[in-house]
Amino acid sequence: MFRSVRHMIYDLIEWRSQILSGTLPQDELKELKKKVTAKIDYGNRILDLDLVVRDEDGNILDPEQTSTISLFRAHEIASKQVEERLQEEKSQKQNIDMNRQAKFAATPSFALFVNLKNVVCKIGEDAEVLMSLYDPLESKFISENYLVRWSSCGLPKDIDRLHNLRAVFTDLGSKDLKREKISFVCQIVRVGRMELRDNNTRKLTSGLRRPFGVAGT
Repeated sequence: MFRSVRHMIYDLIEWRSQILSGTLPQDELKELKKKVTAKIDYGNRILDLDLVVRDEDGNILDPEQTSTISLFRAHEIASKQVEERLQEEKSQKQNIDMNRQAKFAATPSFALFVNLKNVVCKIGEDAEVLMSLYDPLESKFISENYLVRWSSCGLPKDIDRLHNLRAVFTDLGSKDLKREKISFVCQIVRVGRMELRDNNTRKLTSGLRRPFGVAGT
């Protein structure tokens, strides 16, 4: 709704500038004024505001100078025009949605390739780096985690996989394409002591998994 109203306001600002410029011929000026009044009436309708009754030139009818029957007929005409515009907009939106769904249905499953170059994060202990896809609107993960174990010295635990940390998120279909937004989330879990600053050897723990950080894009 906000985007629709904003788009209409931008149109009205542009048309107002053209009207005030004084460079339009009379026939174009008349047509432009009709477009302006039609846009205003349409905007009032979708915002559930009062319908303004106008004459053929787009001027607001004065109830003190216009008969009740004339006001009623003008109201009927204005309501019909706005309804036709609403139906036209609805039909266009349905056609766009149908074309989009047909396009999605014809799209085969696809994959997302991820190549991990480096983890620049000062942890001080071993860590697990988990990467996954997340739907923020539904508040849920839509893929499994790609796990990389990272050592305290800043290299992968499996040194043979250095410069070869790649993963493919597969079987992403048309349902995933239709999601409004998908985030790529990286979680870092520290593996080691309960507290990083714990230097007491009597209480020293090891192998504990503790949340350290998260980032998304």
